[in-house]
Amino acid sequence: MDIIESSHPQATVLALNGRLDGHASPIVTERIDSVVARGSGRLIFDLSGLEYVSSAGLRVFLTAAKKCQTGGGAAIFAGLPPSIHEVFELSGFLAVLQVQPTVAEAIGQP
Repeated sequence: MDIIESSHPQATVLALNGRLDGHASPIVTERIDSVVARGSGRLIFDLSGLEYVSSAGLRVFLTAAKKCQTGGGAAIFAGLPPSIHEVFELSGFLAVLQVQPTVAEAIGQP
């Protein structure tokens, strides 16, 4: 799992590349906690490079969204490949998480 972080005036973007499974979940959680602790209320997940997400990975996403909302911010998930989009759809995450087609649209979203 590679995580590439970039800062924008409106949000912090975390690009996730590879597989988000039980092994990678603690690493991603640690990075999210670090970003949230620095005061970034808007966190955008660029999932365009994500190849696989397990139930542990979905738990990371749900927890991240709750942490951001608790701090008055938001977590937005963008660029979902078809296989990841299908997992979000089957798990009901499309109904409970903010999803945008691209990172650019997520950054522009209020």
